[in-house]
Amino acid sequence: MSRFDKPILVFQTDFTYAEGAVSSMYGVVKRVDRELEIFDGTHQIPRYDVWSASYRLYQSMPFWPEGTIYVSVVDPGVGTARRACVAKTADGHVIVTPDNGALTHVARHIGITEVREIDETINRNPDTRGTAVFHGRDLFGYCAARLASGIISWEQVGPSYPVDEIVMLPLAVPAVSGGVATGIVDIVDPNFGNAWTNIPFALLEGLGVTYGDRLRIEVRHDGTLVLDEEMPLCRAFGDVGPGELLAYTNELMNVSFTMNQSSIIERYGIGFGAGWDVRVSKAEG
Repeated sequence: MSRFDKPILVFQTDFTYAEGAVSSMYGVVKRVDRELEIFDGTHQIPRYDVWSASYRLYQSMPFWPEGTIYVSVVDPGVGTARRACVAKTADGHVIVTPDNGALTHVARHIGITEVREIDETINRNPDTRGTAVFHGRDLFGYCAARLASGIISWEQVGPSYPVDEIVMLPLAVPAVSGGVATGIVDIVDPNFGNAWTNIPFALLEGLGVTYGDRLRIEVRHDGTLVLDEEMPLCRAFGDVGPGELLAYTNELMNVSFTMNQSSIIERYGIGFGAGWDVRVSKAEG
């Protein structure tokens, strides 16, 4: 098997680059097989934030070639009884991750066809068996490298278990009722300050909304109103002036909203995940 026949490895973690965790993890991969290609997804996921790990998998993984092995390590329960797993997706990718909710968005939006629990007796780095606090290096990265290199087969990852036993976060389903689309703030863009909902743009089209219309967007956190504003639905940020509000369709074809060249999440204190409810409707008048 040549290097071009082997799956690409893509890593995302909450490790940052502030110390040597990422380097050590990649070193283990290269010790298994020097030919394996490694790429960074992100190592800036907020620490312990399993929801963000789940969303970033869904956001970026489908754009990698079929067969890519995505290693996602946001693991506040490292070393505990939570399952370490490898999952196959319906679109032909593989995810190596703790089964702690990190598969939620992929399972909901793409589908998981099979999942196996990593057998630590054969797929854990034998050089570091005295510690249980760095499974990104000693278990997930090591097992992913062995699978990508062909040292182990899919069946040798470990025993399979039912897909319906995968740990799922409480991900609300978007809906339409009475001319209002409802959903949640699914994630935020921490760099540019945009808020992304899980409401597909197609739901707004079904309500007769088109670009140029004004929308009313309400955001509540655990029932408390955080934002209630009208704004135009735009194709591009530059369709409004700096600092002005706008709604738009994000890269995943979902409704999003922001302030041009400013941060709506800082201005209104908007977070994301369960409890961050959104209502979108066509503004009156």
